[in-house]
Formats: sequence, structure tokens, C-alpha cells
Amino acid sequence: MTEKHLSSQFDNELSGISTRVLEMGGLVESQVAMAIDALTHFNGEIASQVLTHEERVNAMEMAIDADLSAIIARRQPTARDLRLLIAISKTIGNLERVGDEAARVARTVQRLINTGVSSRLRLPVSDVSFEAGLATASLRKSLDAFARLDTTTALEVIKADNEIDAEFDGLMRKLITYMMEDPRTISASIDLVFVAKAIERVGDHAKNLAEQVIYIVKGTDVRHNTPEAVESIIK
Repeated sequence: MTEKHLSSQFDNELSGISTRVLEMGGLVESQVAMAIDALTHFNGEIASQVLTHEERVNAMEMAIDADLSAIIARRQPTARDLRLLIAISKTIGNLERVGDEAARVARTVQRLINTGVSSRLRLPVSDVSFEAGLATASLRKSLDAFARLDTTTALEVIKADNEIDAEFDGLMRKLITYMMEDPRTISASIDLVFVAKAIERVGDHAKNLAEQVIYIVKGTDVRHNTPEAVESIIK
């Protein structure tokens, strides 16, 4: 994914780190899917597996970050390579936070199970799953954009964030209605509010990853820009 450098060893180091970033991304993507599966089926065992993966994700972030610091100190990279390394550092930070959100969902599932909430209680779990599907798809596309340094795919992720936000807003309205109609759902509904917010943040982190791809390729920080403005930048 990088241009050839005078040092083939440097090339190998960059390639190796990029591969590990994608491995970390695959792991957190799996975490999110497992967390939603645990919620859908009220499965405490799957929730526990999500929390186990969190430790591995945290360790990967620290290891990659340490290697990035070592490369910067040892190689004194040029502007473009330094931009890549900085973007990778921000990328793994966002991936670690995605893992945190998945762990937050898993802990909520454990709490719901421990408090005896029945999976038959009328709650919009399927709506949460739909929102999670959108967020996971964005995360997958952002990782694909990173692997190929594809700004077009990155832009698609940025545009999709509005859809995830709209789904979150709709879910909030539905949960409020559930609580008003059936007071028995209040406690569990509040838990689902936090789950839905965690998933919405996964979408935000996917968007952040996409913005880093554009930063690597174009050298322009597109954070806080509208999708239309970003599109004009990558053309």
C-alpha cells in the first residue's frame, strides 16, 4: 500500500504494521458482531468472549503504537511517510475505541441477564441489530479503504454516517414510546439507549478511519467537513 522507499527494510516495516492494523480491525469488527449476537440471543457466554477479545485488542494497540514510535525515532521518515504513520496511530486509537464500545454492549447484555430481563420482553432489539449492521458495514468498508488507500470508498463511509445517525434518532423515539406504553420496559429500555449510542459511536469511528485514509492519500485533514466538501477534495 506504500510507494517504494530507498530502504527495503523500511518498506517491510510499514507493510508489516499495515497488516497488523487490518488484523486488529478484523478483530474489533468481530467483537461488534459478537456483542450484537449476544444481545439478540441474550447469550452471556458470547458476551464474555467479547470481553476476552477486548484484552487482545488493547494489547495490539499498545504494541503497534510502540513500533510506530520506534520507526519514527529510528527512520526519521519523510513528510508523506510521517503522514502515514500519524494516520495509522490515529487509526488504531479509533479501532481500540470500537472494541471499547463492543465491550460496553457485552457488559450491558450481562447486566440484563443478571437482572432477569426476559428475552421475550417487548423491546426493539431487531432495530438495534439493524443499526449495528449499518455501523459494522461502515467499519468493514473503512478498513477496506485503508487496505487499498481508496478515497472513493472512504467517501462512501463518510456519507453513510448520516444514515446511522438517523437510525439512532429513530430508535430513540421508539424506545421512548415503549417506556411510556409499558413501564416494565423502562430499565431495559434505558440499557438499550446506551447500547444504541455505543453502536452509533462505532459508526463515528468508522467515519474517522475513512477520514484518515483521505489524509494519507491527499494530505488534507477533512475532519468537520461536509460530505460534499470532502468529495470536492478527493476529485
